[in-house]
Amino acid sequence: MKALNRAFFEERDTLTIAKELLGKYLVREYDGRIIVGQITEVEAYIGAIDKACHAYGGKKTKRTQTLYEKGGTCYVYLIYGMYCCMNVVTEKEGSAAAVLLRGVELLEGADLAAQLRYGKPLDELTSAQRKNFTNGPGKLCRAMAVTKDDNGLDFCGGELFITDTWNGALTEPFSIEAGPRVGINYAEEAIDFPWRFCLKR
Repeated sequence: MKALNRAFFEERDTLTIAKELLGKYLVREYDGRIIVGQITEVEAYIGAIDKACHAYGGKKTKRTQTLYEKGGTCYVYLIYGMYCCMNVVTEKEGSAAAVLLRGVELLEGADLAAQLRYGKPLDELTSAQRKNFTNGPGKLCRAMAVTKDDNGLDFCGGELFITDTWNGALTEPFSIEAGPRVGINYAEEAIDFPWRFCLKR
């Protein structure tokens, strides 16, 4: 599997990149094994105009400095002091924009992911646990062993990357559903931006 190149993350606007990430494959190499998930849900954040973005208005802190890195950088932060959220930094260095990865459908390494997420084998998961395996940013981070230590990694190659294909197969056709983002009630007019995108077949 070949990682997406830098141009994919830098040479279009963030909303376009967010939509084009749907259907791509997120690959995690962990403990000598591999976990692969097809990206099914994302949210876009654009610091220059978006009050929901951590870097709105040019805000620069120790937490947000990764948002200003080159496109394709991994930005990981904590919510509620305990759940990690994984983002892909987009556009040129200094732009402060990113796409939050909200959900994936696991295609490989589900046994390992079950141990990481629930602490038990895949065949012991309840139907509710299977349904809610990786359908949220904190859930997918736990299932794919993503932590704050991964902040600053490069999605263009290494132990965490995104690719067009999985096992030689191209992504099947799908449609895209757009709507408002989740959990940003503080963001004033940005609450209603239709910047959450979901893969629909």
